[in-house]
Amino acid sequence: MLADFLIHNTSEVLTCAGVAPRCGPAQREAGSLPAACVAARNGRIVFVGPHDARQDHVELTPDALIVDAGGGAVVPGFVDAHTHVVFAGDRRNELRRRLAGASYAQIAAEGGGILSTVAATRAAADEELAAATRQRLDEMIRCGTTTCEAKSGYGLSIESELKQLRVLARLAREHTVEIAPTFMGAHEVPLEYRGNRRGYVDLLAGDMLSAVTREGLAEWCDVFCEDGVFTPDESREILSAARAAGLKLRIHADELGASGGWQVAADLPVRSADHLMFVTAEGAERLAARGVVATLLPIASFYLKLGRFAPGRLLIERGAAVALATDVNPGGGFSPSMPFAMALACFGMALTFEEALVAATINAAFAIDRHDRIGSLEPGKQMDAIVVRGPAIDLVRVGADVIRAVIKKGRIVHACL
Repeated sequence: MLADFLIHNTSEVLTCAGVAPRCGPAQREAGSLPAACVAARNGRIVFVGPHDARQDHVELTPDALIVDAGGGAVVPGFVDAHTHVVFAGDRRNELRRRLAGASYAQIAAEGGGILSTVAATRAAADEELAAATRQRLDEMIRCGTTTCEAKSGYGLSIESELKQLRVLARLAREHTVEIAPTFMGAHEVPLEYRGNRRGYVDLLAGDMLSAVTREGLAEWCDVFCEDGVFTPDESREILSAARAAGLKLRIHADELGASGGWQVAADLPVRSADHLMFVTAEGAERLAARGVVATLLPIASFYLKLGRFAPGRLLIERGAAVALATDVNPGGGFSPSMPFAMALACFGMALTFEEALVAATINAAFAIDRHDRIGSLEPGKQMDAIVVRGPAIDLVRVGADVIRAVIKKGRIVHACL
């Protein structure tokens, strides 16, 4: 077979190939192939295997791009399965306040938090919003992210939610990072509906959802199921309406307390339950039984100073598929780095390196329903990969220059060769 792209001279290729998602002990199966190479044609992988066997299976085209890994490792491109990357405004003053002792709840009660970003996002012009989001996507790709999920939720009105989603649709066409768009009008109750919660839930499940689906702007629907935000019953109602309208489902669950989110996730069921800081052993078992991915966001725990991480070890031991994401957002997701999320998962949630890598690749791809074409290095899938400057475990060396190159669809999109 012909190939127009080759990565060679590797110490190992961690393919993460095989059945998705990985659960329980299988989450440690990262598919290490020593001294292997990866070949692709037209952005699709055609061969993964020992370098010495490549010539028996693959013929390079005269114009083939050959990437020398310099004896480093190769892993799949990261899939960031939970972001709020499209927003306007700046809440770093809230970070200063948290560092001085203020809590997330206190800041929100005083008019900060999500509603602060809502005001800025509503006021932003489309081009301003697109430019700010493009810059964040650029940061993500430099950290090895080749695909991400991205939510609305800082508009909380029909027109402003549509504005965010239209910006995402534009960037999905223009930017290197592949985007899975999520409608999240149920991120907070806006100020103008604080005396009429029922009216806002009706708007979400009715005219707002209809406007989003009419334009085909979202693949997913998400709800912030949390005390003081949306109740379990409201979350079920909104998500059920979204499913009836043709959207796939995910949920913010049990981030700040035991909100009942995991029960909603398991009952419906949804594809991904995210955060899960306060999930119980019973919840972990139920999520596993219902096939719900536990998408964990240790960077949010870190920057929000929540004093705990989600019980990643418990979730894996109870059979749930664990994915990782950055939670890029203006209030608590200050890092675009999936390697940082992996490091926190290893040292804060007791995952092994292999479990964290699988969580950041094939399980994260499953969490956004793209596992059939991304998340692992195997024939037929997209040539999305990261070349590491050294062994793969160097990815947890936070702040070190360990990413040698990032490849998307067989094209180098970032390089420090």
